[in-house]
Amino acid sequence: MKKILLAIILVLLMTGCTTQTNNEDEFVVGLECNYAPFNWMQPEESETSVYVEGAGAYCDGYDVRIASDIATQMDKTLVIKQINWEGLIPALQSNEIDAIIAGMSNTPERSLEVLFTQPYYVSDYVILVKNTSVYAGATSIQDFSSASLIGQTNTAYDVIIDQIEGVNHLTPLGSYPLIVHALISGAADGAPAEKPTALAIVEANPELTFVEFTQGQGFTQTEETTTEVSIAVKLESTELAQQINDALATISQETREQYMNE
Repeated sequence: MKKILLAIILVLLMTGCTTQTNNEDEFVVGLECNYAPFNWMQPEESETSVYVEGAGAYCDGYDVRIASDIATQMDKTLVIKQINWEGLIPALQSNEIDAIIAGMSNTPERSLEVLFTQPYYVSDYVILVKNTSVYAGATSIQDFSSASLIGQTNTAYDVIIDQIEGVNHLTPLGSYPLIVHALISGAADGAPAEKPTALAIVEANPELTFVEFTQGQGFTQTEETTTEVSIAVKLESTELAQQINDALATISQETREQYMNE
């Protein structure tokens, strides 16, 4: 009996000490697969999609195109893992994934937890509204004073709302599909988004539109609220970060715009 107990204890200790490691021949990337046009899930395979184990579907989008090019440059097989936004950094830190390629901005707060590469895309902020909204003709973010705006949890979309004086800043939601539902249902008057995201949402939801702003009338971008998106790796993964930067350097700006517009 003592030997059996000892064996059980040994197994438990070994299990507790195990940390997940990825195959050296794979480049494992985490993303939501729920944030078009950067990433989304689809039931059918396409030339650019990647099958997601456990989801029974394929992930595609701008982030997947970029990840595929990086994996090719590193001579590795791309593996996509679908992880909710709040779980991405913990998944990286626990070695579940090698990198986050999910439209994530390099902010001072996040840079304390992860190491960011050079940006791989930059855009502008707009505000999504219903076509019939009184705010559809706005020309300045201050035209949304007294409006009810909603953002996404732990993102710049939520932070920048407070640049609008007198705004009714609603409790943020965990994903953009939930935000779209809030807009369509009338629970919110508007929601900040990056222009590529807004374009994809409007295409899928014709009852919505978005408001663009001329220079000086829109949101002010800072280190905390930049629209530049970068790839995140573990703080100590400096070699991997350099490999990714080298791969990004081979992807021209023209190619990046082509990926986003396809």
